[in-house]
Amino acid sequence: MTDSTLRALPQPEAKSTDPLTDLLRAGARDLIAQAVEAELQTLLERHAQLKLPDGRQALVRNGFLPERTIQTGIGDVEIKVPKVRDRSGSGICFNSSLLPPYLKRSSSIEELLPWLYLRGISTGDYQEALGALLGDKAKGLSANTISRLKQHWGDEHREWSQRDLSQKRYVYFWADGIYSNVRMGDRLCLLVIIGVTEHGHKELVAVEDGLRESETSWTELLMGLRARGLGKVSTPTEN
Repeated sequence: MTDSTLRALPQPEAKSTDPLTDLLRAGARDLIAQAVEAELQTLLERHAQLKLPDGRQALVRNGFLPERTIQTGIGDVEIKVPKVRDRSGSGICFNSSLLPPYLKRSSSIEELLPWLYLRGISTGDYQEALGALLGDKAKGLSANTISRLKQHWGDEHREWSQRDLSQKRYVYFWADGIYSNVRMGDRLCLLVIIGVTEHGHKELVAVEDGLRESETSWTELLMGLRARGLGKVSTPTEN
């Protein structure tokens, strides 16, 4: 995606010492940005046949509305909602059902979105995350918008889960099973592995559904990483 509709505010406070929190903060913001962009693209496609007498598109992008901030459990997010220009005079405008003008604070994101973001990575389907974040507003998304999002996330998930790891080098791993009090099925644990490079950069290496205390679950996850070329690390760390 070339035009991002959201960007994170610089964080004045010190970075979290929890590597998972740091990664979730960036990932959840990307999730919202992609959803708003998909809404805009759906609107433009819906009116793609609307032309000016000279053949040019009547409905085009036209910058952004003034920035505003939404307070969330993963930090403040500075929002840039895009605008469109209707050169035909028909009065068409872009109104995001995800981020209406009056929305200032999202309370459900604090508990639900980090977990659902991870679940989205492991399953390739982020629709539950949007539903938890936006409630009834998510039901207003058109079928085309949902289809666009699922296609984008599905492609992204397949590429990420099959990526070559042979060139990756980590000095230690952070591994844990993440539980949630949000019931979305029989399994309430995600197995998460984060690698830290020699320069201190944290990278999400793997995330899959599993059982935290199950040797089989962890073995299957680690064997999958090894099959894609991941080498040994000096210090594995488990919470």
